[in-house]
Amino acid sequence: MIEGTTLVIGASENKTRYSYLAVARLKAHHFPVIAFAKKAGIIEGTPIVTTLPQGEHIDTVTLYIGPQHQPEYYDYLMQLHPRRIIFNPGTENTALKKLAEENGILAMEACTLVLLSTGQY
Repeated sequence: MIEGTTLVIGASENKTRYSYLAVARLKAHHFPVIAFAKKAGIIEGTPIVTTLPQGEHIDTVTLYIGPQHQPEYYDYLMQLHPRRIIFNPGTENTALKKLAEENGILAMEACTLVLLSTGQY
């Protein structure tokens, strides 16, 4: 199991959203997590930041924004160079997946919540 920091892009304070559950369950599994969104808030004590983290070692980026909103993050993600990017259901993006793989980043079409619940995260 990798213990690196996970960046959740598209975090939401709405308890019914999968991004909320992802942040909460990552914390429950003792993974360091940074929640990012365009709207500030708090998820079970974790602040939702509105500025993308710079200079942090991010092991995993897990996406909760649709492909139409992802292009503005392409350069950031390539500069960040995480070990992997998880495309949760509904976030699949062939262009970003290809770009990630060309830059040596593992691109996974998976569900963060399932990976956590099955011990595969």
